[in-house]
Amino acid sequence: MAGIQVIARAAAIMRALGDAPNGLSLGALAEKTKLPRSTVQRIVCALEHEHFIEACDGNYGVRLGPELARLIYQSQVDIISTTHPLLQDLSAKLGESIALCGLEENQVVVLDRIVAEQVLRVVFPVGAIRLPIHETAPGKAMLAHMSAEKIDTLLEQLEAHAAKQLREELVAIRSGAVALDDHGFSSEMTGMAVAVETLFGRYAVAAVVPNTRVQQMADQVQQELLSFKAILETKLGRH
Repeated sequence: MAGIQVIARAAAIMRALGDAPNGLSLGALAEKTKLPRSTVQRIVCALEHEHFIEACDGNYGVRLGPELARLIYQSQVDIISTTHPLLQDLSAKLGESIALCGLEENQVVVLDRIVAEQVLRVVFPVGAIRLPIHETAPGKAMLAHMSAEKIDTLLEQLEAHAAKQLREELVAIRSGAVALDDHGFSSEMTGMAVAVETLFGRYAVAAVVPNTRVQQMADQVQQELLSFKAILETKLGRH
């Protein structure tokens, strides 16, 4: 039981630091985690020894360290190698381009892609999508499953009408709807996406369809995405 408590406390500290990329003092960590400062200091020292936490440059605080980044990178390599054949199958079924997306500091990142073999097709780069998370289908799909606090923080930055509309979309997505956007990848294409909860973390799989085909393809794309989600979560799910 003691070991479980230590792990839970270490996890609470790392989550608190995950929400503070510029780092936190030991006192601030103690306040956020509701743990005694002496306990925080002991756990931070142990995590720092393993490079999961490091001291901030020119600051008395600490932040997440390089070992965590290495593990995250490795998990992305694992998710890519595991899902790539499945993404190929999905692209072949639909005849459309498919993207596997993740998040880095609230920015959607394309981790892998399958470009459809069509005359009119979508070709998009691997890497960060330079748009707010709520303006892309994969971003909405992942955002819908974040904490209420994070969602509220985002909605506070939007105008009332846009915030109301986005909140309704997120409720529908959380209830099983496919996330949609009409300009996340380009003004000439529509993105549809589902979030996938895996042992490696939360990702989104998006189908990107030229607007000239989207009406005739919409139902099939949404059904195949939901089926893909079920298959991948059975294969790599957290439970």
